[in-house]
Amino acid sequence: MYAIDKTLVSKDLLDREFVCDLAACKGACCIKGDAGAPLEDHEIEILEEMNDSIKPYMDRPGKRKVEQDGVFEIDKDGDKGTVLLEDGRCAYALHGADGIYSCAIEKAHADGVIDFKKPVSCHLYPVRITSYPSYDAVNYDRWDICRPACDCGAKLKVPLYRFVKEGLIRKFGSAWYKELKLIDELSRSEDEQM
Repeated sequence: MYAIDKTLVSKDLLDREFVCDLAACKGACCIKGDAGAPLEDHEIEILEEMNDSIKPYMDRPGKRKVEQDGVFEIDKDGDKGTVLLEDGRCAYALHGADGIYSCAIEKAHADGVIDFKKPVSCHLYPVRITSYPSYDAVNYDRWDICRPACDCGAKLKVPLYRFVKEGLIRKFGSAWYKELKLIDELSRSEDEQM
């Protein structure tokens, strides 16, 4: 673990290699699991405010679920996340003609309709943040559906923290990210000297 400001960062972020391979996984993280994408309180407010702008990008079952239950639900652990349909799919997930799932929120953002890209937990995935009273734990969430991403990352030699760079900067800031990058560079330099 590495301590940066008020975070403890798993060594996995530097050691694991990862690049999403949507052609292989088809966006499975949007349709599998036992809870929706974790949401911060301010993100719930944003989704509620932008709901009318996002709706045109959603499919009928997703729209109905959000209209019925709102933009978030509380999971079995008491955490807030995006609402899920009966089949476990995120209400914002869209099934494309190519068989790949994408995100209605992200599509609305790409079209310039909203200025919110997507929940930061989605931006960071497979990195997960667990908040404690005095620090945030920053960990790699291992899941078998991401095996193709691990293979792709290994082939391209891309460390996990570089793959989720934009999300880490969004969550913790560029100075924090620069410090993590420096830790990685120093660690790799020490490994080469051994």
